[in-house]
Amino acid sequence: MTRYAAIDCGTNAIRLLVADVIDGRLTQVDRRMITVRLGEGIDTTGEFTQAALERTFAAVEEYARDISRYGVRATRMVATSAARDARNAQVFIDGVRDRLGIEPEVVPGTEEAELSFLGAIRGISESLLESPVLISDIGGGSTEFVVGDARSGVITSMCSIDIGCVRMTERHLHDDPPTADQIAQTVATIDRALDQAFVQVDVRDVQTFIGLAGSVTTVAALAQELPAYDADAIHGFLVSASQVERITDRLLGMTRAERAAEPVMHPGRVDVIAGGALVLRQIMRRLPISFVLASEADLLDGIVYRLSAAVA
Repeated sequence: MTRYAAIDCGTNAIRLLVADVIDGRLTQVDRRMITVRLGEGIDTTGEFTQAALERTFAAVEEYARDISRYGVRATRMVATSAARDARNAQVFIDGVRDRLGIEPEVVPGTEEAELSFLGAIRGISESLLESPVLISDIGGGSTEFVVGDARSGVITSMCSIDIGCVRMTERHLHDDPPTADQIAQTVATIDRALDQAFVQVDVRDVQTFIGLAGSVTTVAALAQELPAYDADAIHGFLVSASQVERITDRLLGMTRAERAAEPVMHPGRVDVIAGGALVLRQIMRRLPISFVLASEADLLDGIVYRLSAAVA
């Protein structure tokens, strides 16, 4: 048995997975998320704010203590959309290194997509996967698309676009609830980006669509009307396109206070969930299939699998 730790620092949250890998199978020891909003305002300013950096460094310090306590053999931290965009990313990199003892890797969108694909297909029952599989990771600042074969793990195409729940909310969805004009502007921005994405990634023959990250899993939780967020109930749940349409419309029509009152809603997702659901809705309107399979296995799992293969 060998224990590994993976950290994913995105635009909205920083997440930790500690897991054992036994005979090539991942067993979760700890998985958690802290909302730090590292990418707050970056779409406008192009830089991390001092407050965002301080929130992130505090979370890194907490994770460093836990990693030491768990006695992991190897740790890898990746930083994604916000770190790719920030002019002052070196301040973030230096601060993490001082606290964690390793340097965070600012990975390109294509590697983020590849790791997400690896984590998702190995975390979903093979009986649910019919290839070609499309995996989409709807993050805070970017969304990744990967098409590949679930059985072989071979990726045929992938891309990353600068569309995400935080970016869309900060750019367009300013009112509470957002106005019809703000929603229309958001849809136009998303659709322009999808036009570009689906030139690079052919989705016409996709048989399975797997959605990753909090926007998708929260929509899946709302579709089931769960009394609380339940990762086991969400993982592998099929959400229909009509449910996505209905839930997106409802979220867009709610105030922040009304969204916060939903029992499945994470506090760090209250103000951005409508934007994330809108991205999911626009994606599904272009697909030849009418369901999205929600997955709790994602980029973090892919990092652990990749780490275990490198260390073995």
